[in-house]
Amino acid sequence: MIRLFLALAATIGFGLFLASCNTLSKEECVAADWRVIGESDGAAGYEPQQRFAAHAKSCERVKIVPDQTIWFQGYQAGLVRYCTPLSGLARGQAGSGYANVCPPETVPGFLRGFGLGSKQHELQARLSSMQSDYSNKETDIDELSDKLRDAKDGDRSELRRRIEDLEDDMHDIRRDQRDVQDDLDRVNEDVEWFRRNPNAELPAPGY
Repeated sequence: MIRLFLALAATIGFGLFLASCNTLSKEECVAADWRVIGESDGAAGYEPQQRFAAHAKSCERVKIVPDQTIWFQGYQAGLVRYCTPLSGLARGQAGSGYANVCPPETVPGFLRGFGLGSKQHELQARLSSMQSDYSNKETDIDELSDKLRDAKDGDRSELRRRIEDLEDDMHDIRRDQRDVQDDLDRVNEDVEWFRRNPNAELPAPGY
């Protein structure tokens, strides 16, 4: 795998992996403990080829060449901490992505947690979006109501119609919110069960 890293870097060039920012400062490159950096990268679930290439690009500025062998040893150690069911849950809850880095023997557990956490994150985001939409429509109704008080007779029916449409939309949002909240309550229960039983399959399928 290390030879693959070197061949990839030589063929494609480190610059393709790092568009605009440096993963390490000049000072960090000079003082780097590559095993510690690799372990941190593995524990964070970074894709290894791209992450090491980015470090190498960052350290070109001070003519430091990262020790790929030592870095990768640390990376593998960090990956052990990353590829657990509870880590997968936390990553999913945070809305993080997954770079397909876990070895085959740990993938099922990690993905069980990751899928469950991602579902919880998605439902929470939907509820938040619905509440924001509801609040925006409330504001629109307040503004239209202010206009209605000063409107001419010819404009009043149109303003009332727009207010009624917004009220209908708000009613629909509240109905949908209840459905999503029910789904979220069920997922929250599964999350609590999973925390207590991280190495077991969920009792009900679906996430």
